[in-house]
Amino acid sequence: MKYLNIILLLLSFNLTAQNWVTDENFDNKINERQAFGDDQTLPVIVEFYAKFNDANKFEEWSKLENVIYYRADIALCPVAKKKYRVRMAPTLIIFKEGIKEIVFKAGLDLVLPADLNEIQESINEINNASKF
Repeated sequence: MKYLNIILLLLSFNLTAQNWVTDENFDNKINERQAFGDDQTLPVIVEFYAKFNDANKFEEWSKLENVIYYRADIALCPVAKKKYRVRMAPTLIIFKEGIKEIVFKAGLDLVLPADLNEIQESINEINNASKF
């Protein structure tokens, strides 16, 4: 029983560690200003998520570096979904200072074709471009 409680505690921490956005705070979150270095701000990546496609959600968000990560449930973000023309879930959008920079969309099979390395490379490119 002791081990079961520990496992449940760890699982609940993992579930609450994910940062979620809604239509009410979406614009504030994508315009968030956290220092990266030399007055640069970190890009923000938002994953548009759908509960019906939970099996294909982006799992490696904790491995992303130099970026702020949020997840948006498309059922709770209809305004943002429409504004950014999200048609498939998952869809990942990288924002820099509130401006949409790069989009990764799931295909008709509802699987995100991009992997962690490709997404991290895009984040690095955005961070490096803002140094000039």
